[in-house]
Amino acid sequence: MSQEVRGIIARAKGEPVSMETIVIPDPGPGEVVVTIQACGVCHTDLHYREGGINDEFPFLLGHEAAGTVETIGAGVTHVAVGDYVILNWRAVCGECRACKRGEAQYCFNTHNAEQKMTLEDGTELSPALGIGAFCEKTLVHEGQCTKVDPSAPATAAGLLGCGVMAGLGAAMNTGGVTRGQSVAVFGCGGVGDAAIAGARLAGASTIIAVDIDDTKLEWAKGFGATHTCNSKTTDPVEFIQSVTDGNGADVCIEAIGHPEVYRQCFEARDLAGTVVLVGVPNPQMTIELPFIEVFGRGGALKSSWYGDCLPERDFPMLIDLYLQGRLDLDGFVSETIGLGDVEEAFHKMERGEVLRSVVVL
Repeated sequence: MSQEVRGIIARAKGEPVSMETIVIPDPGPGEVVVTIQACGVCHTDLHYREGGINDEFPFLLGHEAAGTVETIGAGVTHVAVGDYVILNWRAVCGECRACKRGEAQYCFNTHNAEQKMTLEDGTELSPALGIGAFCEKTLVHEGQCTKVDPSAPATAAGLLGCGVMAGLGAAMNTGGVTRGQSVAVFGCGGVGDAAIAGARLAGASTIIAVDIDDTKLEWAKGFGATHTCNSKTTDPVEFIQSVTDGNGADVCIEAIGHPEVYRQCFEARDLAGTVVLVGVPNPQMTIELPFIEVFGRGGALKSSWYGDCLPERDFPMLIDLYLQGRLDLDGFVSETIGLGDVEEAFHKMERGEVLRSVVVL
């Protein structure tokens, strides 16, 4: 029997979000209903509201969440009722060419629930990243649920569902940061600070935070930055070279998604160094690089999608590190809010006032 819950909807491009009644169907084969405990307000949700992802309105927003499995559909074996889970948007299929060659982090056919959640009038909803978690309950594929230690509060655990995992993985997985390396992170919002935390976990000895906001640079220090550079007043390429013996950083991580910043990353890396793009550009952006420098510097230019993570591998490990006191997930939580506060949380995000607002249900 279907049930009705409250959720946050984006009905049209650029319009304020609204709280409405959402109809959740009983889970079908391979599907589960999850009771949401907490969900972070991620910039991707704002992209959806602004029409920056696609135009399949109305959207049921929210995706960076943790909660408990309430009901399961036929054939579900991955999780059981009562399991505490982080939701993920990489439910690998196991059958595509990426999965079959052992690179499931690039799965081309990730699973989502087959059934649609709707409004009361039957209008079908597009759940953000196949999840839709600004809602008291949501319907997802069983593979979108990753079971973790329930000792971790949902306000912290849910952040691994998107932004924090993207940043941690950009350093640890895509960038392959190792002990003693130098790392520069451009953009010190939630994703960038997570990249800094990931670089510290991986053993980087020099971690340089670059931003145009001194408040954000202070936040970056708390996650492990050893040096900070305000690129409004200081050339970041020259600064990074000055603290790396003139060489540049081994790994430069771009956490903004802007061509000019990417170019700075490219110029600030050491010979044979790595550039990692984890910031999301808009479709109209282009970039031009001196081709001889692409050749002459060697190394690698990489993009990081969801931090090249495998939720089943990475989420439990990172929760363990959190419970050991080695990963400060709580530090990303600027405030906890209610469902009705999501629109204002978007404005705080745009003004750069928060790392993460987290909806608590």
